[in-house]
Amino acid sequence: MLDLAVDPAELTAALVDVESVSGDEGHLAGLVEAALRALPLNVTRDGNVVLARTDLGRDQRVVLAGHLDTVPIADNVPSRRDGDVLHGCGTSDMKSGVAVLLRAAHLVGTGELDPRVDLTWVCYDCEEVEAARNGLGRLARTDPDVLAGDLAILLEPTGGVVEGGCQGTMRAVVRIDGVRAHSARSWLGRNAIHAAAPVLARLASYEAREVDVDGLRFHEGLNAVKITGGVAGNVVPDECLVTVNYRYAPDRSEEDAAAHIKDVFAGFDLTVLDSAPAARPGLDSPTAAAFAAAVGGEPRAKLGWTDVARFGELGIPAVNFGPGDPNLAHKPEEHVSMDAVRAAEAALVRFLR
Repeated sequence: MLDLAVDPAELTAALVDVESVSGDEGHLAGLVEAALRALPLNVTRDGNVVLARTDLGRDQRVVLAGHLDTVPIADNVPSRRDGDVLHGCGTSDMKSGVAVLLRAAHLVGTGELDPRVDLTWVCYDCEEVEAARNGLGRLARTDPDVLAGDLAILLEPTGGVVEGGCQGTMRAVVRIDGVRAHSARSWLGRNAIHAAAPVLARLASYEAREVDVDGLRFHEGLNAVKITGGVAGNVVPDECLVTVNYRYAPDRSEEDAAAHIKDVFAGFDLTVLDSAPAARPGLDSPTAAAFAAAVGGEPRAKLGWTDVARFGELGIPAVNFGPGDPNLAHKPEEHVSMDAVRAAEAALVRFLR
């Protein structure tokens, strides 16, 4: 059983000690469900997504969301403590954030916290793998009403700072064709890898845009992330593929982003492979502004893609906020400051009270 009454750092350790690699979250989801059902909340389960909600008749509703899964274990479970530091898989990304949202459920459910808003808790699966398996994404497609709210707080690691919105991400491949020939008689062919030089030159000279969106500064990026080509050690290759990744600011739609990279690579055969939309910061929402004020500090742009974009597509302002350091995510040495976990809980309680 999970004891939600314990210190949030202790609860983080308990969550870390239950392995929940993507696709294997069932046991942890069951423990979370049982702990929430012990409280006077409306609790439901959809696969390995656990939802709980209050119905207090408040004028506004806030959604607290976090994923239960982690990347594969790297000899870093069970958790280990070293002074104020808690080591282990998921400590930063994002079981410390899940601990904070579960602690809020405990405080509300036991009457220790009388919230000024109604609350929905969403603990979901498969965030760390392909988007088609993402539990939050599935709910957004099949039952979006359960995610409705005036603000969503995704407790992803941000170092305890409010990070608004997120970048969009798009992956595309530029195909360069050549003519195959024996390398001893290379003049009879046309080397596709050599012909990729102009593509790389455009990338090398590309000036990434910086833009303010709703008061936050977003930095874009367009980079080659993979090059494939070649047939054999004595063959002039007839094909070269350059895969590029475009991280774009939330003032651009997916259609805008696709048009931009097609313009950058005009004259070349380009195919968009996949994409995920950006999300605006949403800090102009009064509820989001109140949350940022409760946390304190200067909000910043989220340089990366997170599930706030799913809330954005539903028209719900959403921010990222969690105690972990995003730069430690997925590393064998992943860790979190236990004081930072306690501080994140205190900030969330200040807002809710």
